[in-house]
Amino acid sequence: MTDLPNQFNERVRPDIIKRANLSIKSKKRQQYGADPEAGLRHVVYWKKQQNAYRGQKGKGMSRTPRKIRVRRGSQIYGDGAEAPNTVGGRTAHPPKSQKDFTEEINDKERRKAIRSAIAATADEELVSEKHDYEGDLPLVEEDLSGIQKTQELKETLEDLGLEDELDRVSEKKVRGGMGANRGRKYVRKVGPLVVTAEDEGISDAASNLAGVEHSKVDQLNAEKLAPGATPGRLTVWSTKAVEKLEEDGMYQ
Repeated sequence: MTDLPNQFNERVRPDIIKRANLSIKSKKRQQYGADPEAGLRHVVYWKKQQNAYRGQKGKGMSRTPRKIRVRRGSQIYGDGAEAPNTVGGRTAHPPKSQKDFTEEINDKERRKAIRSAIAATADEELVSEKHDYEGDLPLVEEDLSGIQKTQELKETLEDLGLEDELDRVSEKKVRGGMGANRGRKYVRKVGPLVVTAEDEGISDAASNLAGVEHSKVDQLNAEKLAPGATPGRLTVWSTKAVEKLEEDGMYQ
């Protein structure tokens, strides 16, 4: 395709792409925090001292709350509780579940990040750094949205010269570190992205191909086009998607 929309002529800005990626990830972050009652489920005695730590006044009693076992006049004896310096006490500064981790981004910045990531899909140097493909970019193919079978989509991608790329992303490795024990045992490389104007079943077909993702052209974002905030994802565009990108002036 010789005439490309203006979105493909945008200057590639990795800094704005990264900012847009972090904004998307921050909104997916799950809130976490300690139970507000953790370490505070004790019956304790806390005597306010007068002239604390000064000689006989108050018998030198510390300010640690205590579970009373023995009391003799003004003196009390018992295990310390509730205070951060005691066994089973509260945490000094626990994480708060009400903390907001979201990072907002301006609409103009977000759209510019998407345009920049779109332009990076047509940069042969950036794409070749991440993917096993050598050829003309961007990849534009007709009649992609009508594909409903995984085998048919696989054959279409292989005809475009992506056979080595599909072999590359088909392998999975055991993740290093504690993530292997936390339900994230395997890690797989990111493969090509298929962009169409409509979805007539191609999303289901793509979901069965390892490393391959599908997105409608009006649902693109910086994370899909540049996973890991690294621009230059190998993207296969349908003809109608490119036409819709230009006709509707998307992300301008």
